[in-house]
Amino acid sequence: MDDRTHGAKIEASDDMLLRDDGTGLREDKAMPPGTKAKRRSRLRPIFLVGIAVLLGLGIYRITGTLRTPRESGRGQETAPQPVGVATIGTGDIKVVVTALGTVTPIATVTVKTQVNGQLLEVGFQEGQSVKKGDFLAQIDPRPFHLSELQFEGQLIRDQGLLDQARRNLARFQMLVKQDSIARQQADDQAFLVKQNEGLVKLDQALIDAQKLNLNYAHIVSPIDGRVGLRLVDPGNYVQTTDPGLVVVAQMHPITVIIVVPEDDIPEIMAAMRAGRALEVTAYDRANVTPLSVGKVEALDSQIDPTTGTVKLRANFDNLDDKLFPNQFVNARLLIKSLRGVVTVPSRAVQHGAPGTYVYVVGANDTVSARAVDLGPLDGAMFAVNAGLSAGDRVVVDGADRLRDGAKVLVSAAEGSNGGGTADAPAPGQKRLPSQHPSEHGGQSGGQP
Repeated sequence: MDDRTHGAKIEASDDMLLRDDGTGLREDKAMPPGTKAKRRSRLRPIFLVGIAVLLGLGIYRITGTLRTPRESGRGQETAPQPVGVATIGTGDIKVVVTALGTVTPIATVTVKTQVNGQLLEVGFQEGQSVKKGDFLAQIDPRPFHLSELQFEGQLIRDQGLLDQARRNLARFQMLVKQDSIARQQADDQAFLVKQNEGLVKLDQALIDAQKLNLNYAHIVSPIDGRVGLRLVDPGNYVQTTDPGLVVVAQMHPITVIIVVPEDDIPEIMAAMRAGRALEVTAYDRANVTPLSVGKVEALDSQIDPTTGTVKLRANFDNLDDKLFPNQFVNARLLIKSLRGVVTVPSRAVQHGAPGTYVYVVGANDTVSARAVDLGPLDGAMFAVNAGLSAGDRVVVDGADRLRDGAKVLVSAAEGSNGGGTADAPAPGQKRLPSQHPSEHGGQSGGQP
């Protein structure tokens, strides 16, 4: 191969490179048949078609998934909704004020010594019930007895001086009448008699003080009640400045201090003015077990401005000792009872934008939302002031998915709220609607 032929090949190669930079079609035409690049161009359309098919299937599945809930929802709206229904009746509703209370004894006495001395004896068992005047403790009485004897001897001496001065006064008065002595001497004797009379009275007072100390040394219970734990052991020297020997609390009867809202004062005062004895039931801390039943005794004279409450005192016999001093209790004050009023189960009451309402079931098994005016709540039943009458049927179960005018399917077990059915008030659950809004009804359904 000569130089001319080699130069022509180089020029042909350069020309092919220039064509590759300009367009890819020219490169394909320049490449010999049966190369790898030509096989790649045949698979590319198939690959693109596969991708398009997969995208189409994905879009179809997503669209079908979104369409299915809407269609099923429309089907549910047209189908009757199963609900539980109760028939409205009449009954008695108790108007009860619930409040917190603290058991407070009528009298709580800290027994302290009134004289200084050694504690010789304790005459009670811890936790014992005692009567007024029962022996509790004995302080060493010997110092007071010796002082009593000393002052008695001093009284005898001063009494002798007084008797002597009185006799001398009588003699001087006779001599003055006879002008045998000066009147001044008789007057001085009269003053001496008065001085001796004062000494005698002083001695008697000292004796009485020692007798009183002897009584103080013998400590007795000042009230009927229950003694607590012993604060001082026998053998200790006790003084009047000590905190005390024991605490005695009166148990029978006992009182409960109840705190009620000021809004309830008018009804309470009206009942007390009418001469009605307001009944109070004390429940335990869990507000489940009734402990005792008592009567309102007194109402405080002023409202606490910081809390807006007023205190009242209820008296309990407490013969079974279920109430204990400083015990926390839940108190329920019965103000009055509403007889023969229209009642509705609390489960039927709904709350929404229109206010308080219930779903009433019509004759064709369609529901309509009806606004109601509720009164007090007694257990699971509301008193109805307006909006319902005896015989109406209301939805008590399944109201959360209802709308005004919806078709319902009434369950076979249809109840009534009168005559002590399952919706009757549960013991220990009486409250005013204003105090426990969470008990006003069931779930808040859709707005009518």
